[in-house]
Amino acid sequence: MTEITKQFQRRFADSEVQAWNPRRYYLAVERDKVVAAAEFLFREIGCRFSIATGIDTRDGFEILYHFSHDASGVIYTLKTLVPKDDPQVASITPKVPAANWIEREMKELLGIDFPGHPNLKPLLTSDTDWEPCQYPLRRDFDREPHVKPKPWDDK
Repeated sequence: MTEITKQFQRRFADSEVQAWNPRRYYLAVERDKVVAAAEFLFREIGCRFSIATGIDTRDGFEILYHFSHDASGVIYTLKTLVPKDDPQVASITPKVPAANWIEREMKELLGIDFPGHPNLKPLLTSDTDWEPCQYPLRRDFDREPHVKPKPWDDK
């Protein structure tokens, strides 16, 4: 355990800390604690926000916010599970501005809503040829209607 993980557990008593290796820690919190936990890592500890990952698992949507503590070389990943029947978690963008685009991507590609985000306009899918509520990174996404034939497939 690092001093940062000990501080994290004192602040977020119901969290779970998993050490992947001495330079990689996963900090699991309930979704209602994500903003406070991200603000703690970013503002109080001084970690740099690197990126976030959204994964459609059998249990729900797992969101992993990766923070780098550059002074020590340790990565802290803030982890939460969002239920599929209520796919939303408060946006960390107002507290961690660098999360802006990745939360937009997760909204667009997985259908996870981020209340409090300043602009959830799509980044990647075209508004002219993409059906609303079609989320290509979901496990149940049907790729067939969206696969366009390649020019060489006609021969």
